[in-house]
Amino acid sequence: MHLPALLSAEELAQARHWLTQGPWADGRATAGPQAAAVKRNAQLAEGPAAQALRALVMQALERCPLFLSAALPRRVLPPAFNRYRGTGDAYGPHVDQAIRQHPGGPLRADLSCTLFLSDPGSYDGGELLMQSGAGTRGAPAQQAMKLAAGDAWLYPANTVHSVAPVTHGERLAAFFWVESLVPRAEERQLLHEMDLALTRLRQRDIDSAGAESAEAVALTGSYHNLLRLWART
Repeated sequence: MHLPALLSAEELAQARHWLTQGPWADGRATAGPQAAAVKRNAQLAEGPAAQALRALVMQALERCPLFLSAALPRRVLPPAFNRYRGTGDAYGPHVDQAIRQHPGGPLRADLSCTLFLSDPGSYDGGELLMQSGAGTRGAPAQQAMKLAAGDAWLYPANTVHSVAPVTHGERLAAFFWVESLVPRAEERQLLHEMDLALTRLRQRDIDSAGAESAEAVALTGSYHNLLRLWART
């Protein structure tokens, strides 16, 4: 799912300022054995810059209705930040680890998210490549994502994905994982579609006094009953 304009222009300027502060470390230090073998990038090390950036991104997520509806987040792993430079930095095909270490205890990674922080015209390559089933001649089909600065891409954490080599410029991004209140993707998708339909129904049927229609009230009850049935708290 595309999350457009997660960060404002002002927030992007703040993020880029903090990213220039560094320091940067070898990105392989935070990867598992499979991923480390195909990973070539840098990651922002712990320090004031990383802390300020995490707060910035977390505030943006908390005010994004589309993210909250689609992810139904129970916990979000504090974001990290990476840099791919035009010397061939890349990240080969891999699957993210299922369990991540969260300050509150182990976190089940249901969803992954990449937040693009560089203008797409400022670097060549660097697409986020998502594998999705079989393509021609049995090879995996790929979806290439290269979004505007401030936009994010939310996707299932069990997806095989990679980052294409950066051949010019610099690609900066944030990345993090989400443990959802609703672990099953099919149930989460149904709730999200229902929430979107309810929003449109409320906008269409609300009366002059601000009261919702009986149909909207009934369907809201159904939404919350399904959430109550499927959620794991």
